Amino acid sequence: MISKTCSPTMARILPITNTQLIIFSLLLSSFATISVSAAKVDGDDDFVRTMDRKLMGLKKEKISHFRLYWHDIYSGHNPSVIPIIPPSNTSKTGFGSVSMIDDPLTEGPELSSKLLGRAQGFYAQASQQEVGLLMAMNFAFTQGKYNGSTITILGRNPVFNKVREMPVIGGSGLFRFARGYAQASTHKFTPATGDAIVEYNIYVLHY
Repeated sequence: MISKTCSPTMARILPITNTQLIIFSLLLSSFATISVSAAKVDGDDDFVRTMDRKLMGLKKEKISHFRLYWHDIYSGHNPSVIPIIPPSNTSKTGFGSVSMIDDPLTEGPELSSKLLGRAQGFYAQASQQEVGLLMAMNFAFTQGKYNGSTITILGRNPVFNKVREMPVIGGSGLFRFARGYAQASTHKFTPATGDAIVEYNIYVLHY
């Protein structure tokens, strides 16, 4: 015959078991609430997804060095640079002036050498103490496998320094996700006209 009364041992165990069940139930309820909240937060980010770089055709990253010549031409009937905002009348450095450019990029320092592309963008006199330019331009290539691809440069150019360094902040075409830097050094400057030939050495990490 089975007794309907609990032994002293069972009487001690049951209250503990019931307490554990209550705590466990509360923990499950809290976890379910947190999971639902997290799901709602994740649902707000449905416009973002992680991509596999291989599916985008991105292979091993490499570094390339480009050397070319930038021709900034004010003179003649077809200048490649046009001033669009004049400088402040009180500035000795031309502070505040802005010029738009469509400068030829050539393989050698002569304008007649092979055309590799165009430097398109603008530069502005951004310093009151020296001739320091803010430069924003795309090097748009027109030759070989780089035809249609661009390298974007944005940086500070103190033009009377022997070598000036500016960041490469991106690009398009074969230069998607590009990063690196460009070093500019003046090859020739003609004070009478303002024309300049600048050698650019660009070091770019790209896929």
